Amino acid sequence: MKRIRLPIICIVSVLTVFPLADIPPAFGQTQTEGSQVLSLSECLRIAMEKNHSRPASQFAVAVAEAQHRQALAGYWPQINAQGGIDEMSSSPNFVYPASAMEIPAQSITVPGGAAIVTIPANTFGPGFPPVAVQMPVSFPGQTVTTGTQVFPIPSQDVKLMNPATESISGDFKWLLFDGGMRKGYSEQSLGAVSVAKAEARRTDLELTENVIRIYYGAVLARQLHQLGNDTLERMEATLKMTESIYKDGSGTVNKADYLDNKVVTETVRSIVAPLEANEASAEAALAYTIGLSWKSTVIPKDETVPFNPYSGNLDDLVSTAYEFNPDWSEIDAGLKAFEGERATAASGYFPKIGLKGELHKRWNSYGGGLSTSNNKDGWSVDLGVEVPIFDGFLTRERVAEARAKINQLKEKKLLLAEGLGLQLRSMFQDLGASEKVVQATQDADTAAKDDAELTLRGYQTGLVATEKVIRAQLQEALVTAAHDKAVYDHMALQARIDLMVGKSVQAELNPAR
Repeated sequence: MKRIRLPIICIVSVLTVFPLADIPPAFGQTQTEGSQVLSLSECLRIAMEKNHSRPASQFAVAVAEAQHRQALAGYWPQINAQGGIDEMSSSPNFVYPASAMEIPAQSITVPGGAAIVTIPANTFGPGFPPVAVQMPVSFPGQTVTTGTQVFPIPSQDVKLMNPATESISGDFKWLLFDGGMRKGYSEQSLGAVSVAKAEARRTDLELTENVIRIYYGAVLARQLHQLGNDTLERMEATLKMTESIYKDGSGTVNKADYLDNKVVTETVRSIVAPLEANEASAEAALAYTIGLSWKSTVIPKDETVPFNPYSGNLDDLVSTAYEFNPDWSEIDAGLKAFEGERATAASGYFPKIGLKGELHKRWNSYGGGLSTSNNKDGWSVDLGVEVPIFDGFLTRERVAEARAKINQLKEKKLLLAEGLGLQLRSMFQDLGASEKVVQATQDADTAAKDDAELTLRGYQTGLVATEKVIRAQLQEALVTAAHDKAVYDHMALQARIDLMVGKSVQAELNPAR
């Protein structure tokens, strides 16, 4: 008899590497908090509620929205109120310094004339005149000459108010015209909101893709584990049959055939234990991905990985990507923000017009100095204009910088458009090839099962050699594993397309789902 030449190492590689291709390692299986059997939709719902990456992205959106509201606050008047009690160590004063007032020499001329003079009664003694008498008095013109004179004025200490003062006041400021500055800031902050929302959407899409991939990876790990167990059972049954035929001494099976069968059976047994560990790791990884404790285990409800051939066309996928892809949305938001930056920079060419006012009331027990009724309460309103004259070309260069950023981002948008189309085209072609692989491996799997069944029957009747039956059984396991992996790869490729397109296209990829 010929020795078995089947490369056992290939079988080992297929059954051990496939389930771990896209599944992160588990963080331990020594302790568990119990197992849960969940469907894919339940896993996605829990992931959206408990995975910590989502709250972080949502808080980023909240920050951007708060910044946008801060920018909008510039359209409203700013009103403030103040109140307080001031206590000074001494009364404030104002000292007027000593000085001298000089009066130059001058001549004063008094013209002559007449005046009516009233002489009261008894002016010159009792009875004379007996009554008041009015009489005209004439006086001649004269000139009075004075010399230069200097009058000293001493310093004066003027008290302004008492040390203690209570006051309340209010003021408002309102920018009436800014040349588009506030609108520019608003557009910049609104662009930042859109960017944050695009990032949050990317987080959700990536989380969804990870959950789908790992969920079906756990399903695949369980399928391969079960395949390993089934293959081991068949190999053990064949080994017993080989041993029985060998001991009967019919001559169709010798000791070498029995030992070959024994070697292959024990090799398959050594593969089953790692397959069980792979399944446990995949279930723990699924629990971790959806946000559960590292001690938790999630068992997928699905028994097999679904296969859903794609029936759409590439143009529709690309069009959808241009509408919903997070990178595309982020570039559109960036363009809006840079347009706002340009508007803000261009506002430097225009004047600024503002209105401000103030209302106050003070209480001070002093009634002089500055503490008078006119100063203790009052109001004021000012209308101001600031006109830019020359700023060293600062505004011009700021506008040029913003325009350059806009043009740069537009070029990146063109590159992204081509890149998205190219990547989707490549993935679309891979999807078609994957469907052909699934169909081919399915046909091979059917043929391998029929071959294994016929070979086993022939072996029982002594028409087939031991090497042939062992090869047929291992070949069936290999082809089945390859088919299961091909179906998983097809599903994972669909999930990647969903992630790139930015919108769930599961309804298109699987109309019957």
